[in-house]
Amino acid sequence: MERVAIFADVQNVYYTTRERYQKHFDYTAFWRHATTNRQVVAAFAYAIDRGDSKQQGFQNILKTIGFTVKLKPYIQRRDGSTKGDWDVGITIDVLDFAGQVDRVVLLSGDGDFAILLHKLKRDYGLPCDVYGVRSLTAAALIDAADNFVAIADALLL
Repeated sequence: MERVAIFADVQNVYYTTRERYQKHFDYTAFWRHATTNRQVVAAFAYAIDRGDSKQQGFQNILKTIGFTVKLKPYIQRRDGSTKGDWDVGITIDVLDFAGQVDRVVLLSGDGDFAILLHKLKRDYGLPCDVYGVRSLTAAALIDAADNFVAIADALLL
């Protein structure tokens, strides 16, 4: 059975599915799709912690599905902008698991990850599936993926 590690960029998926479809992403349907006939070695969901009960309920759902939830505090700057990027954390975790799996599954549309996918292929011979909203996923990330799965109706609530 193919061994996989799953890395879910929760903020990216939330905002892209909301912008494109005005709907929420169905993590349970995603899990079924991404893990069929595969052994999950690790699964991480990266999110921002605002400390509200609705968000904590969502995080508990992710844990029930099978994710380890990693949180960063919500930071709002004086100018009103916010900070909550997990790109470096996701990259480090992917590289930590690269030698332990047969495939990486990345749930994000962030083009910064294209460099990571090229490194996985070059240094580890490791294929990567990317799930993202097609119109809001960077072309470089789609091109770097071995398999791109467009988030559409079957993966939405």
